[in-house]
Amino acid sequence: MSTVRNIMLIIRKDFLLEWRQKYSLYGLLLYLCSAVFAINMLHERPEGDTWNSLYWIILLFVCVNAVAKSFLQESKHRMIYYYTLHHPRDIIISKLIYNVILMLLMSLVSFFLFFFLLGNPGVQLYRFLLMVLTGGMSLALLFTLLAAIASKAGGNSALIAILGFPLVTPQLILLADLSKPLFVTLLVEGWWKFFFILIALDIMIIILSVILFPFLWKE
Repeated sequence: MSTVRNIMLIIRKDFLLEWRQKYSLYGLLLYLCSAVFAINMLHERPEGDTWNSLYWIILLFVCVNAVAKSFLQESKHRMIYYYTLHHPRDIIISKLIYNVILMLLMSLVSFFLFFFLLGNPGVQLYRFLLMVLTGGMSLALLFTLLAAIASKAGGNSALIAILGFPLVTPQLILLADLSKPLFVTLLVEGWWKFFFILIALDIMIIILSVILFPFLWKE
């Protein structure tokens, strides 16, 4: 019970910090709105494949900006203070949950901006919304782990991009390939098999985070 309580306390702390530092959230929303508006000015009604590719690329950059600060904003002295209060498992689980919630929100905002500014290219709405939420969660889990590694390797945010490129590329391709059949009215056979592969990758990232973070914490 104490573990659940500790996790909830850390999540609450992160939400309070986010609320007090509203400029960070507003800056993220401004970046998202500006990017979608610029796409609208350059290509008012993109075709389905272009719409799909642009969505996941924009969501990737939003995720990097949103999740990278989860560990990098924590000072070394504050992390030492956390070390005396919480188990490392509680820290990483709370960060994973917080970043997933944040990215679910950003994923929905980006989807509705794309939908209203760039139009509906004939997507299967409910299935694509499922992909939006799952994709946002997948990116949040991956970059939370990368942010934890980067924070223990000098706290350089550029390291997240360096580490993330070979890892996020296959995930991004999988998300785009899973979403592509949803832009046609026909049902694609075997779609759910690849969807469950994505879920399995998310579970693997969670397990790796819980196993590896205590070793990073000791450093």
